[in-house]
Amino acid sequence: MVFSSNVFLFLFLPLFLIVYYLLPFKARSAWILAGSYALYGWWRLDCLWLLMAITGVAYAYGLVLDRQPDGPKRRWTLISAIVLNLGALAYFKYANFGIESFNALTTSLGLQAFSWTPILLPIGLSFFIFHAISYIVDVYRREEPPTHKLLDFAAFIALFPHLIAGPVLKYNLLADQFRTRTHTLEKFSYGVTRFMTGFAKKVLIADTIAPLVTASFNQPDPTMADAWLGAAAYTLQLYFDFSGYSDMAIGLATMMGFKFPENFNHPCISRSITEFWRRWHMSLSSWLREYLYISLGGNRYGRARTYLNLWLTMVLGGLWHGANWTFVLWGMWHGSIWPSNAA
Repeated sequence: MVFSSNVFLFLFLPLFLIVYYLLPFKARSAWILAGSYALYGWWRLDCLWLLMAITGVAYAYGLVLDRQPDGPKRRWTLISAIVLNLGALAYFKYANFGIESFNALTTSLGLQAFSWTPILLPIGLSFFIFHAISYIVDVYRREEPPTHKLLDFAAFIALFPHLIAGPVLKYNLLADQFRTRTHTLEKFSYGVTRFMTGFAKKVLIADTIAPLVTASFNQPDPTMADAWLGAAAYTLQLYFDFSGYSDMAIGLATMMGFKFPENFNHPCISRSITEFWRRWHMSLSSWLREYLYISLGGNRYGRARTYLNLWLTMVLGGLWHGANWTFVLWGMWHGSIWPSNAA
């Protein structure tokens, strides 16, 4: 169920908000969790178990890491937690890609292709696994005390405004807001306005451009003008669709009293690729910098290692966007031009 659908706009959202505001504050986390699970289960009820499992694993690991003293054992606990989460991501998101690539190689060598049943990718998987990993790593670094409130933590992971398409959030950004937050008419009105701004971006602009993009990309022999038109149209479609969803997410969260960070800051006026990534999908860029780039060593080991870390971060960031060699090449290209741009 997408935010722009009639079922969401005229059934789920009004019902959710009416009950939410009628409930006492202490019961609202439970209602957020119930509503978020219902929204997720509307897509595929049989995939809800994965969201619950990742939530439970992250919560348990946070408690274990908090009790363990610093040392190799604690480090291996962290590694096992990350492996479990990335293993789930690899299986559901990249297994099909890996097998298809393997089959392409074997058939090109005249060998028999491997037979398999394609694996369904649960919607929003990349986002809620990143939320879980950031929480576990923050607890490991002792930057965030583990929560003992499973209900609040589960509501954070499943919080429907950011569950499907972000922003990518850290638990500590919302931990205090789950304990206390304000609900005012002014805040609710801003949330409605922000949601409708995103809705207009998505429906009136992105969805209107989509047929032009499809027609351009489906041409068997496009001219140079057709190709550039399709590329420009797709750029606009992608921006207004994604930033529209982010605006809707921020608006929905604001209606519920939460404050989400901004996710886009006019990226199309960027003058370099470095500036672009500081303005586009800022929550993901921040996550990749804090949990991947810095973990690889950041800029602490000389210029060559810094450039390598930037390149690896962008390659893996490209792969995160999609399980396809085009995304890998896209990440390699961005990773290659970033250092020269930043120099």
